[in-house]
Amino acid sequence: MPVRTALVFGASGQIGEALLARLDGAAWQVFAVSRTPRVASSSIRWLAGEFAGVEGLPAAVDVIFSTGPLDGFAQWYARGLVAAPRVVAFGSTSLDTKQASGDAYERDIVARLQAAERLVFDTAEATGAAATLLRPTLVYGAGRDQTLARIAAMARRMRFFVLPRGATGKRQPVHVGDLAAAALAVVDASATHGRAYALPGGEALAYREMMARTLAALSPPAKLWEVPVPMFKVALSLARMAGMMRALTDDAVSRMRDDLVFDASPAQRDFGYAPRAFIVDARAVGS
Repeated sequence: MPVRTALVFGASGQIGEALLARLDGAAWQVFAVSRTPRVASSSIRWLAGEFAGVEGLPAAVDVIFSTGPLDGFAQWYARGLVAAPRVVAFGSTSLDTKQASGDAYERDIVARLQAAERLVFDTAEATGAAATLLRPTLVYGAGRDQTLARIAAMARRMRFFVLPRGATGKRQPVHVGDLAAAALAVVDASATHGRAYALPGGEALAYREMMARTLAALSPPAKLWEVPVPMFKVALSLARMAGMMRALTDDAVSRMRDDLVFDASPAQRDFGYAPRAFIVDARAVGS
């Protein structure tokens, strides 16, 4: 069987790193894009650059994977620099959860995700390629995510973390290893051509329970304090003034009470998606 080739954007990111390990184990020949040079291996060739310009791009590959920012990838892909019959790109379920946000920045994220998905599908159709979009929920597992790992780092310093009372909205955190497995699984699944899939984790749990398990994984474990919402907002304002938690908007706090749950059955049906339950280990919290 001939060796297949792949071009991977976001290769040094948390999902990209997990995907490279799987491609390497499956004997693919990989061109991996990174802003900083990396040490090559027998099956991975690192290319220096970013979407604006990458040195040494191949003329064609079997599959292009994008595990980084979707809008940047969509613009690059539309330029037609590398031919590929198959494209697999990651977006986000933020496209659904932040549509009605009162925060202008979050609404802009939604607009950019929508435009990027359309551009990827349109470009693939125009070139005769097959594209699949994957939309993860809350990503964890590598200790590099912007939610649980960042909260864990703060709780490690303070020995506690504060949540507003009523943070019981359901969440489905998804492990980077399951996302990498999904990206590889869709490559040969023809039912996924031209489709987008939500990729939730294998367990839906209350926001406060998600945080409790995360804090329990620290060494030593940190305490979870639940306080009235007005008190939490004061604490959040102080944290923002200190340069922390600026990404936690007021709308994000309000969403802690909302169920943000997605249906995994289309992914299960079309490419056997089977994510794990939410189990937090030392690596997931950056230890």
